[in-house]
Amino acid sequence: MAATLHQILLAPDTQPEVVADCFTLIDQEVSDKSGISGNAVKLAYKTVNTFMPGHVRYMVESMLPQMVDNLEPYWADFSTSGSSGFGDYLAKRGEEVSEALLSVTDDRCAASNRPTIIKAYKAVRGSASKHIQAALPRVGDLVQKYAA
Repeated sequence: MAATLHQILLAPDTQPEVVADCFTLIDQEVSDKSGISGNAVKLAYKTVNTFMPGHVRYMVESMLPQMVDNLEPYWADFSTSGSSGFGDYLAKRGEEVSEALLSVTDDRCAASNRPTIIKAYKAVRGSASKHIQAALPRVGDLVQKYAA
């Protein structure tokens, strides 16, 4: 039986590399943003990194297991589909996949007792799906780098 994404991406020797690649992916995605909403994303990202150094990396590390679990059914289907690239596969299911990934942050927000965090999250949640969808080709490539 083939290894699951959880087994592959979260293996003790692999997980630190995956986290580092996720962090790089986030930096690339933020850097590529343009326009008014892109500038808002860049400002928010810079603010978090300035006032809470290491927070983004911490969030990646803490949410990665749930994100991987939510990608698992897509990987399983991709593996039997004959498709050539997981990034393209995810992009074709953009809205569905982005909502699956955002359910992790939605749950985190729902469990928070910090009103400022909840308010900030709710302010950006509406546009989050389009940003996640834009990142899906890179997300798929990252996964496939380790799982292929």
